Amino acid sequence: MKLTSPLLLLAICVVLAVAGWFATMLSGRYGLATPVLPLTGLVTMGVIVALTLVLGIRVLRWRNGKKKKKILNPILAAWTLVLAQACAYTGAVLLGWHAGIVVEQLRLWNLRSNQDITWQALAMAGGALIMVIVGLVVERFCRIPPEDGDADSRPGVQGKRSKPSAEGEYAYRSD
Repeated sequence: MKLTSPLLLLAICVVLAVAGWFATMLSGRYGLATPVLPLTGLVTMGVIVALTLVLGIRVLRWRNGKKKKKILNPILAAWTLVLAQACAYTGAVLLGWHAGIVVEQLRLWNLRSNQDITWQALAMAGGALIMVIVGLVVERFCRIPPEDGDADSRPGVQGKRSKPSAEGEYAYRSD
């Protein structure tokens, strides 16, 4: 599985920033409420980040362990990877949206006496940035380092199978 591209996340962020700016401009023009998430969304973002970190650290500990007595559940490892990628993409969407809102609010900074919406959008953008960072870091935790001998072989090409050295190992029909 390929790692998430930071350039793709940046592109998503820029597209959503333009959309957030446009939506904020239209909502202000027609007297509607600014489309910013409430601050209680930070609690949800914090729970997602904490869960992603806990699962990612669990995978990292298994990966870096010298003696791997317990086998890591492959489904849990896959869920951790998917959660990390979802965290990064969701963070990019929320960061872009709220950055667009902040840009539009800064235009009106001197005209308003109450800047609560701007601070709220900045807080949500900060939480979203943390989501992106944690998602990318935990995704790197889930990478399996190459095994000995993998550097010599090309990807997708199987090497020559050798005979088992001891009883109890898998035997291959190459005799």
